[in-house]
Amino acid sequence: MNQQKIGIFLKELRKQKGLTQQQFAEIVNVSNRTVSRWENGNNLPDLDILIEISDYYEIDLRELLDGERKDEKMNKEAEEIALKAVEYTNNEMEHHTRRVQWLLLTGAVFWFVSQLIQHTELVQITIISNFSAFAEGAACGMVICGIIATSRYGKRLRDLKVRLLKRQR
Repeated sequence: MNQQKIGIFLKELRKQKGLTQQQFAEIVNVSNRTVSRWENGNNLPDLDILIEISDYYEIDLRELLDGERKDEKMNKEAEEIALKAVEYTNNEMEHHTRRVQWLLLTGAVFWFVSQLIQHTELVQITIISNFSAFAEGAACGMVICGIIATSRYGKRLRDLKVRLLKRQR
């Protein structure tokens, strides 16, 4: 960070608004001497005051800390990149959510079939009884997998999987 550059930029912003150092000092609740120190590059405002200044001048905090305005093209490019990143993340989350929904739905079907068999005379047939036990176990397993997939541990497991796959390459 170049304090001199930031100071010159603060002075330019203040003059563009047509304010004196005293008027600006009253806006940010400091003395006019403090504003003078900022503009001469001797000191920098505290972070909370920097945020207040960026809000007042309607500029990005990064611009204030760089001591210059970013051109509109850079802002548009950054916005486009951010939108693409958000779209990608939303698509990934939607895909993940669909998989978890199918997992839970399949688990519910298995549980329903298991309960149907358990509450009828079909439970007396050995092979159907064994299928019922399998369906009940599969349903429990799918529900547990669904819970893990929707919790923070699911993300940790996915990250571990990615790391292990990278090691194998």
